[in-house]
Amino acid sequence: MVPRASLSRAARRALAPQCSKRPGHCRTLASAKSSSYNYETGEANGIKFATRDLPGPTTQLALVARAGTRFQLYPGFAEGLEKFAFKSTYKRSSLRITREAELLGGELFAYHSRENLVIGAKFLREDLPYFTELLGEVVSETKFTRHELHEEVIRVIKLGQKSILGNTAEMALNSAHAVAFHRGLGTALHPTSSVPITRYLHEGSLQNFSRAAYAKPNFAVVANGAGHDELEKWIGEFFTNSPAAPPENLPPIETKPSKYYGGEERIAHDGGNNMIIAFPGSGAYTGGHYKPEIAVLSSLLGGQSYIKWSPGFSLLARATKAQTQAHVSTRNLSYSDAGLLTISMAGNAQHIREASEAIIEILKAISGGDIAKEDIQKAIANAKFRTLEAGQNIGTGLELTGAGLVQSGKASQLDGIAEAIEGVTEDKVKKAAGSLLEGKATVSSVGDLFVLPFAEEIGLHV
Repeated sequence: MVPRASLSRAARRALAPQCSKRPGHCRTLASAKSSSYNYETGEANGIKFATRDLPGPTTQLALVARAGTRFQLYPGFAEGLEKFAFKSTYKRSSLRITREAELLGGELFAYHSRENLVIGAKFLREDLPYFTELLGEVVSETKFTRHELHEEVIRVIKLGQKSILGNTAEMALNSAHAVAFHRGLGTALHPTSSVPITRYLHEGSLQNFSRAAYAKPNFAVVANGAGHDELEKWIGEFFTNSPAAPPENLPPIETKPSKYYGGEERIAHDGGNNMIIAFPGSGAYTGGHYKPEIAVLSSLLGGQSYIKWSPGFSLLARATKAQTQAHVSTRNLSYSDAGLLTISMAGNAQHIREASEAIIEILKAISGGDIAKEDIQKAIANAKFRTLEAGQNIGTGLELTGAGLVQSGKASQLDGIAEAIEGVTEDKVKKAAGSLLEGKATVSSVGDLFVLPFAEEIGLHV
């Protein structure tokens, strides 16, 4: 029998001449600069759009509008506009829309974030004309009927409000945003049960808001798995009724720059313990507030492991190893003109308290340069991978690209992000950590307030 090692060497020798003789037939891994991962942008009928013509039989198409909770005119408007997506239009009933999408094997979706409202569909590639037409109808011809508002939209919103009551993690995250940014980005992602949404949500007011949100300067269309020229053709044909500008008699969508404040909020709750320590973070790459060193610092702090059977290389994973009943994770939440670097803790209140003290010591160690160079290198590699993975992800890439086109006219391109992260040095990471400790922090605690610490007790300025 021929040894396995010998066979492997022989196989390599056999393949090497073939690759040298026929280089066009030798496949290589795509790099961050591969053009297949970048979007081609354009404008059709005054509407910005972007395409990434990925090979395959399916397409994902989305409309990204500047209509998230940051930009809503009144409480509940972003939620209401999302829930009215694919309801009755002047051409089709909601039942007909549902049946047609099912017959074509498609999938419809709608969601909102703090800045964006995303409405889209997944379908077979040859059905691009139908679903482009459908999105055009949603934008300009939704009826906003009274019975759909009261029987379906508000009913579903109220069910969602009840689920938030027991979700301490979401309560802490909403609290952190409110403390950090006050209005705008500080608005809760979903209205809580104490918000009187029925005072503001009316079919007429929602329709007026839609005319501003769906004006051509306030949305973009993004597609994965569609040809650039083909999408341009169908947008030009089916988005003819979109207003060129928001109506003059309506209040303009607020675009005032975000301002970071910082502070502390404590909410007693018997359903669990969550604590978030947050600092000013990095904005989106398409804006003018991108800080690649924050992405590296986020990976360096970490807390969560990405390697099976290993606690991970991150500093917080090692520092909080004894706090087995506290889950720690670090994320940078990026927005068009601001960011929030969050260190979230969940679990046992006493272990959260101990972990929070370790977090401050780790930040001091980083700012003082008391970290291994190897840890910095691992953090840069991890930050690069996490960022590129998010951009390559079809769903995440749609929103990032659409938001970039609306906010700055630029699509989020992976090669530029990768180069920025590769350029981060150890000194930049140390300075970033030092600036966090010198400035005002944001601390939000939900749970057993008798045990969970105040910001001052762990050495933070608020």
